[in-house]
Amino acid sequence: MENSRILPEFDLLLPASVDEAVQLLSKYKDNASVMAGGTDVIVSATQGFASQYVISLAKIKDLDFITYDDAKGLRIGPMATLQKIADSPVVQKNYPALAASAATNGNPQTRNMGTVVGNILRASPSGDCACAILALGGTLVFQSAAGKREVAIDDFFLGYKKTARKADELAVEVKLPPAGAKSAFNRVTRTTLDLSKVNCAVALTMKGQTCEQARIAMGAVAPTTLRLKKSEELLKGQKITDELLKKVAASVADQIAPIDDVRSTAEYRKDVSGVILKRTIQAAIA
Repeated sequence: MENSRILPEFDLLLPASVDEAVQLLSKYKDNASVMAGGTDVIVSATQGFASQYVISLAKIKDLDFITYDDAKGLRIGPMATLQKIADSPVVQKNYPALAASAATNGNPQTRNMGTVVGNILRASPSGDCACAILALGGTLVFQSAAGKREVAIDDFFLGYKKTARKADELAVEVKLPPAGAKSAFNRVTRTTLDLSKVNCAVALTMKGQTCEQARIAMGAVAPTTLRLKKSEELLKGQKITDELLKKVAASVADQIAPIDDVRSTAEYRKDVSGVILKRTIQAAIA
């Protein structure tokens, strides 16, 4: 039996700049993996999903930035760790859904190594930060030899662990719009440190008790993290009441397509998804 703790052989490449990393990606494309914190790349390698080349960002300076501007919004670098996001006063104040998704992701060791950008690029349907970013309406910035391009998070997840990132592109930052929406994140797990059975994030633009705009994301209920657009439409332009929340909760089951797996059953996910959404909305506007 093959020992899953033994890493397969690969060439570790340590570029000193973003330009050098991009050159390596241009050269090796699908034969290379990019490693930021390594919490996914290394685990995948032990399970037989190894690339011939691993391009580590560890030697590139100043990629762990978190900056905020009232006009331009939030910018997150590819080496900004989950813990740094969770501890950031700016993120906690302006993007509570993202702060909560980072703070509950894994254990202290993985939060101190894993990155928000990596959580999104992994494209797991149970990704907590990916769920929060989708609700908040983020944009990913990629750099290749041809230059930079931006991809809206709405267009990023194409299928199960399939994304719009091209093989020669390096994710250099995530952008979030300026603060204004009230947001919250919630999830259900088997144990505190486990991946989510179901997760949910909302971003609501409120005027008094009326919801002017809504973005709702839910994960682990379909091949990708997804927007619940029917639920969003129910909230749009409406005063949030208990009766409305019941209708919104009831609307979820027809929009998701969960499966049975080691963490839960499809039936359970369908039963609890509406309740989780209702609680997440209540938390956002509390």
